[in-house]
Amino acid sequence: MARIVSIDYGKKRTGLAVTDPLQLIASGLATVSTSELFEYLMQYVAKESVERIVIGEPRQPNGQPSENLARVQQFVNRWRKAMPQIPIEYYDERFTSVLAHQAMLLGGLKKKARQDKALVDEISATIILEDYMRSRK
Repeated sequence: MARIVSIDYGKKRTGLAVTDPLQLIASGLATVSTSELFEYLMQYVAKESVERIVIGEPRQPNGQPSENLARVQQFVNRWRKAMPQIPIEYYDERFTSVLAHQAMLLGGLKKKARQDKALVDEISATIILEDYMRSRK
């Protein structure tokens, strides 16, 4: 089997998570500058076998598109043109940042660590991936 990568796409930073090759465990991969995301993923898929990419679909709590959705769609379109052999699909990301903060609190992280936005983005990507994996079972 191949890995699944998830993306929590942000205006400045993007969190990434990945499964193990058997797709049993989701783990944080990295937080990268959004301007470097495409190149980072291209290098990653050149080294690792990736089955698909799951990208958080930014929506407001009422289901309406958030202001970030247009940027996400641009990235998805660019990926589909460059790498049609690795599908990319949307997955609802509502409340993942809230869940990431809760996970950090429950994990006992100190306040300074909880303010690390890069860590929040990576945890959010992991939550998206865990939810996606659960939805497929």
